[in-house]
Amino acid sequence: MSQAIYLASQSPRRKELLSQLNIQFDTLHAEIDETPFENEEPESHVNRLAQSKAKAGWEKSDKTRPVLGSDTIVVLDNLILGKPKNQADAIATLLKLSGQKHQVMTSVSIVFDNKHYQEIVISQVEFAEITEKEALEYWQTGEPADKAGSYAIQGIGGQFVKHISGNYSAIVGLPLYQTKQLLALCFKQLN
Repeated sequence: MSQAIYLASQSPRRKELLSQLNIQFDTLHAEIDETPFENEEPESHVNRLAQSKAKAGWEKSDKTRPVLGSDTIVVLDNLILGKPKNQADAIATLLKLSGQKHQVMTSVSIVFDNKHYQEIVISQVEFAEITEKEALEYWQTGEPADKAGSYAIQGIGGQFVKHISGNYSAIVGLPLYQTKQLLALCFKQLN
């Protein structure tokens, strides 16, 4: 794929993953309110955020190429576990995940003109038992501070992951296969 896009994200993880697809891209800052709506289901929430990011990026772009937005959430028992507010929140989140299976949902949204392409990828992650001491030591590394669910599978937090069922790159923040397929569909319809 030689066409260029805009990535409506400042996430270093998404930039790194997207670069693996050998697609030219520039980033746009798409600031949106990520607060869940009352009674909003996790799948609806992550899809709405990805689409909102893509649309916000489109509004900031020069309108010459597609804009990709993506969002990732961690869900335990239908409860969205966002980025931690502070140390206590991160430790509480990690202890909730301890010894449990949870879902990681990543939605990818591409906007160009009046066209919209979207896909969600849901993966299952099983955590090992974590002690409060381990959670605190992990917090002190600085890694959990800006991560959904207070952990990064691709970093130090990977030590807590016993098993995954699904798409590893989606858990990190951008499902490579699905993103490539959506971009191919978008570019095909643009030509």
